[in-house]
Amino acid sequence: MLTALACAVAVCAPASAQDMLRGVDLSLPAYSRSDFSREDIVAALNSKSQGAPLDLSGASLNGVDLSGLDLSGVNLRAARLVKTRLAGAKLDGAILDQAWLLEADLTGASLAGAHLFATQMQRARADGADFSRARIAGDLTGASLRGAKFIESNMSADMKNQSMGLMRAVLASAVAEGADFTGADLMSADLRYLHAAGADFSGASLQGADAAGADFTGVKWKGARVQGLDLDSARIDADAAALLKDAKGLRAAPTK
Repeated sequence: MLTALACAVAVCAPASAQDMLRGVDLSLPAYSRSDFSREDIVAALNSKSQGAPLDLSGASLNGVDLSGLDLSGVNLRAARLVKTRLAGAKLDGAILDQAWLLEADLTGASLAGAHLFATQMQRARADGADFSRARIAGDLTGASLRGAKFIESNMSADMKNQSMGLMRAVLASAVAEGADFTGADLMSADLRYLHAAGADFSGASLQGADAAGADFTGVKWKGARVQGLDLDSARIDADAAALLKDAKGLRAAPTK
């Protein structure tokens, strides 16, 4: 019944490009109201068949407190979760493609193996969240990602699906101090002005990524692949220059 209701109230927005906010009026009810309460979601979780993921695709759950719930494998494709509280929630393996998580609270949440394609997460709070092994080609511009884990996450550009534009992880102006990107694939990602002091990029691929103006002081680079990484005006440690010799713009990058 919940699935049917979600489908009935869904308001689908075009996902033709990664700048989905362009021309969108966030004051519309679709981005501020909720069709379900926390109690509705808990009841649906308790009544669903064991092993069957909950289908909330297209649902409006703006501002609802879903913190601490086990939403593993949930289908939230194209769902509206603007300012929704998901702190400490378990979203392992969840489908969040084209979902709207603007200013959502994912502090300490687990999204291991989740799928976030064309997901809008601008200004979301995800400090300490676990995105390990997740597929992320969404927009996290201005998000708070302090201490978050992106271990072995695939955040690279989708080179096969150019009809939607260049879909990739966008962490522009995000705060990822102390975050763990060990073994992550950030090929061609948008890292402009990323605040990543003290982060760990060991074994990560940053080939062709744009990190102009980023703060990489105190970063661990061991084994990172940086061919074509744009470091124009980025802040790096002087002793990291040797490990970043294959990057672009290194001479223009200030050193600490």
